[in-house]
Amino acid sequence: MAAIINFAVNNTFLTVVVASGAFFICWIIYLQWQVWRLKKKVRTLFAGHKAMDLEGVIFEQIKRQRQTEKDLKNLDKFARYLEKMATKSVQKVGVVRFNPFKESGSDQSFSIALLDTTNSGVMISGLFTREGTRLYVKPLAGGESKYPLSNEEKQAIETAEKNWENKQNKTE
Repeated sequence: MAAIINFAVNNTFLTVVVASGAFFICWIIYLQWQVWRLKKKVRTLFAGHKAMDLEGVIFEQIKRQRQTEKDLKNLDKFARYLEKMATKSVQKVGVVRFNPFKESGSDQSFSIALLDTTNSGVMISGLFTREGTRLYVKPLAGGESKYPLSNEEKQAIETAEKNWENKQNKTE
């Protein structure tokens, strides 16, 4: 070790040249690495583009951005349309099975409430008897009908509202 230090002191010029050479070799390696990274980014920028120069790539990106903005506006408009339609579609469903004749049969009769978000929709009731099944349909507006509702039909509306509330609480 002492011999190396002694040689470096006696040959100062040579030591400076070797140290400078080592420094410049490291610097060249670093610069090559930076150039390689830059070339990689440029290849990525130009990849898949018809344009062969930077200006063409920029104009193509502007064109794509404008098209994306148009598509986004159309999607937003469509989402608002779907949201409006969803409020008018069946959102709440309530089913009640019952036996209208206590002395015979089982719970084969039913009432189904199909409601939108404003509790408007339709009530379908089916009464099962020995002679057959009779279906009754009643329009609903705001949870009420211009035709009298049975207790089972009112219960179906309440069940539909409770099912909706439970569903909303689960999604929050």
